[in-house]
Amino acid sequence: MISGEQDARAFVVARCTPEAVQRLDALAELLTHENARQNLIAKATEASLWTRHLADSAQLVDHVSRETSGPWLDLGSGAGFPGLVIAIMRPEWPVHLVESRKRRIEWLQTVSRELRLENCRVEGKRLELVGDFEASVISARAFAPMTRLLDLSARFSTSDTIWLLPKGRSAAQEVQTLPRRLRSMFHVEQSQIDPDAGIVVGRGKVELEQ
Repeated sequence: MISGEQDARAFVVARCTPEAVQRLDALAELLTHENARQNLIAKATEASLWTRHLADSAQLVDHVSRETSGPWLDLGSGAGFPGLVIAIMRPEWPVHLVESRKRRIEWLQTVSRELRLENCRVEGKRLELVGDFEASVISARAFAPMTRLLDLSARFSTSDTIWLLPKGRSAAQEVQTLPRRLRSMFHVEQSQIDPDAGIVVGRGKVELEQ
């Protein structure tokens, strides 16, 4: 379990290249500056940025093979977690960031441009308006309850899609709210950041009832 900012940074550094670390440092600086203008993250978490946001996002790559070719679909990217972090850590993967709020869209576009994230595409619209494509990975952090999330994103899934859904303390409870036919697809993994938090992990195509 990660303990403190130094530990969190070392955790992330071990999972990416020196170039990626430089970009993550730049992201942290840009985020701290922008957070004075708009509430991207809670002010109280600025002092634990590496733990609460960067390492919390970075831990998701442990659930995906390096051979995965993408694309990675991140729902409700907001301040860029986990989507921007994934795009920085894995520049060989196409990453689509879905965000509908105007100022957040502008923020994501600015960071993508300034950090030269050529693999990062900002989908500045509601998920319902994003065109269909097959996603290798679907992630979401505080996007919507599980049932609603799956209803909205099922069309992007295939039999090989990996679902990575940080759900905090409600992870196990949210899995239990799913219909039985979907519940067996998912399980909860312990977060490496917070002993009380869980990540809902799944694999496969979500088939919606007609």
